[in-house]
Amino acid sequence: MSNAMQELYQQVILDHYKAPHGKGLQDAAAGSACGESHQVNPTCGDEVTLRVEVDGQQITGLSWDGQGCSISQASLSVMTELTQGASVADAERLGEVFRDLMNTRGKGLDDDDAEDLLGDAVAFTGVSQFPARIKCALLGWSALRDALVRGTSVTASAPHTTQEIS
Repeated sequence: MSNAMQELYQQVILDHYKAPHGKGLQDAAAGSACGESHQVNPTCGDEVTLRVEVDGQQITGLSWDGQGCSISQASLSVMTELTQGASVADAERLGEVFRDLMNTRGKGLDDDDAEDLLGDAVAFTGVSQFPARIKCALLGWSALRDALVRGTSVTASAPHTTQEIS
């Protein structure tokens, strides 16, 4: 990856860190299916509580609150931007593609369509070179996956649990 691309990607991450999308846990709308998940990265202390509202198979609300490094917080912001209003299937597909990106060791995806699908999330290509930082980038995506399972299979009053990502 060229130095210019690295600088651009770093700026995208910093922009999302400084002005995160979806930060601030919102109450679920009355009667909507809601899933919530609390995830912790025990290696660095990053944590997030994420709430997703689902109407049928459509994500109608997504909010989160958490603390951590710029990578985890920016990744949550990008994920929110990409999945807000998406179908559950599309959000799950985005998560799969992002996890694939995190397994490239900095080389990026060979599939241009997949990279186009990720939008600003391609900025995390450089993060995939550092195994300890990959967990930071995946924290929010793990919370989304868990919250979607909860939101599409249980009622809004179900309790959430804390999980550690491994």
